[in-house]
Amino acid sequence: MKLPMKLRTRLFLSISALISVALLGLLLGLVSVLQIANRQDTLVQHNFDTLDLGLKLRQNLGEQLAMTQADVPDKGQLESTQVEFRRLIGQALECDISEAEHAALSRANVNYQRYLGTYQQALARAPHLSNDSALSNAFNAVRRDLIDAYRATLDNIAKRQQASHRHALMISSLLGLVGLAVLAIGFITANRIAQRFGEPIEALVKAADAIGRGNYDVVLAAPHAAEMKLLTRRFSSMAKALREHQATNVEELLAGQQRLQAVLDSIDDGLLMIDRQGLLEHLNPVAQRQLGWGETRTGMSLATALGRPELDEQLQLVLRGGSLDRMLDDLSLEVDGETRLLAWSLTPVAHRQGQIVGAVMVLHDVTEQRAFERVRSEFVLRASHELRTPVTGMHMAFGLLQERVQFAPQSREADLFTTVKDEMQRLMQLINDLLNFSRYQSGQQKLVLAPCEAPDLLDRAYQRHVGAARDGAIQLLVDLPEPLPRIHADQAQLDRVLDNLIDNSIRHTPEGGVIRLQARRHAERLIISVEDSGEGIPYGQQGRIFEPFVQVGRKKGGAGLGLALCKEIVQLHGGRMGVYSRPGQGTQFYFALPI
Repeated sequence: MKLPMKLRTRLFLSISALISVALLGLLLGLVSVLQIANRQDTLVQHNFDTLDLGLKLRQNLGEQLAMTQADVPDKGQLESTQVEFRRLIGQALECDISEAEHAALSRANVNYQRYLGTYQQALARAPHLSNDSALSNAFNAVRRDLIDAYRATLDNIAKRQQASHRHALMISSLLGLVGLAVLAIGFITANRIAQRFGEPIEALVKAADAIGRGNYDVVLAAPHAAEMKLLTRRFSSMAKALREHQATNVEELLAGQQRLQAVLDSIDDGLLMIDRQGLLEHLNPVAQRQLGWGETRTGMSLATALGRPELDEQLQLVLRGGSLDRMLDDLSLEVDGETRLLAWSLTPVAHRQGQIVGAVMVLHDVTEQRAFERVRSEFVLRASHELRTPVTGMHMAFGLLQERVQFAPQSREADLFTTVKDEMQRLMQLINDLLNFSRYQSGQQKLVLAPCEAPDLLDRAYQRHVGAARDGAIQLLVDLPEPLPRIHADQAQLDRVLDNLIDNSIRHTPEGGVIRLQARRHAERLIISVEDSGEGIPYGQQGRIFEPFVQVGRKKGGAGLGLALCKEIVQLHGGRMGVYSRPGQGTQFYFALPI
């Protein structure tokens, strides 16, 4: 039984055959080029040697002629020249020369022997040989033979060059045929691979594209190659599994969507889902009742749906990943002839990779809460006014009494007088705090804005509290790490905020501790902080630290209005206030003001 050849074996054999033919052609071309080069070098060297011998023979013959024509020939030098001529012509005859060159040189050798004989005879007849015609004829015969040999050499060089040219053309033709053969084999191989594997792969690509578009009903024809047939069968199995999985996922997704819808609809607060473009996607029934919408307004922008153009800018900030630092005004809406106040917040919805895909707006009906706060503020304001007059009178009367009645410094009566005076001052401070807090909450307190420098603000606070810090063995420091921008603020109100924070830090920092006043710029805000090394605030109580009439952690005292009043002042400036504390490692209160 003949086993089918694997795909990788076929590809390996095809590509190996193609590479082998290409390498064979390359090797053949390399050998041929080297052979042509060696042959050309040999030819050039041989031609050079042959031409050099012919030149030397003609020069030697000319020297002999000059010697024989001299008045007194130098016989020793002449004999040496004649011996050199015979050596050169013998060397030329031994070279690899053509028949024409050999015949011309042989004639020149024979005629040279005749020339020597004629020279001896002419020398015996007369001492002067300049007019001897027989010697001249013999010399000319040798000279003509050497010239014939030179011409034969040139003809031979031309013939050899033509032969080399024909050989090079033959090698080039052979290399061209090899290249064509490689090209033909490569084309045939690529065509067969494309036919056997390209079409199935293209079919798989189209099927994958269809699956990517959500169409899992793909049908693939079975190809001829065993591996491609196996791949196609497994791809079809995968598509079938995806179809079944899709059907299951759709059911689970619908069930999950229904559960999520039920959860959203059961939330007590109003909930609005907003997409990446700022359009409403969904709102729960509570939001519909709060907003008084009889019909859904999905697909509209948030600002258009609520009739609040200013919300668009805030929504775009949230969708870009920003945060709303300032306090948000309540939404005031007319619902069924009644004014409703809704507190709201915007929170971005981010994908797992961190990409923001939308936002959530939460609405909370605070109509009754705001009414209660208004009543409470009015009551506190009126009660503070009513209490201030009698308490002020009592304080003045007590002062007059203290001036007229004298007791010993260590007596019980003097101690009671001091206690009454301290408690009356504490009561006056409490009434003043209530009045100030009520003014801020009711909006009666107005700011007097002016250019303000952070270094001056911190320096004045330092001068006011450095004495108290020194009395408690506490180090008070000012840290200004960089040039700071100017802000517009009510300096007196900010002084009150810093005084309150520094007083708290001095009360809660032990001896040897450090209080640091800092200011720095962050984006478009100036951040001022008061950091101490005291006992810190428990984590569970930090969320209520700025609520009025609340005292948490740390050493209690007063009515719990100091930090609440600080927060109201900072918010009135368009800023925000916060705290960072770790129990046992100190506390940092900070407030951020817009530049």
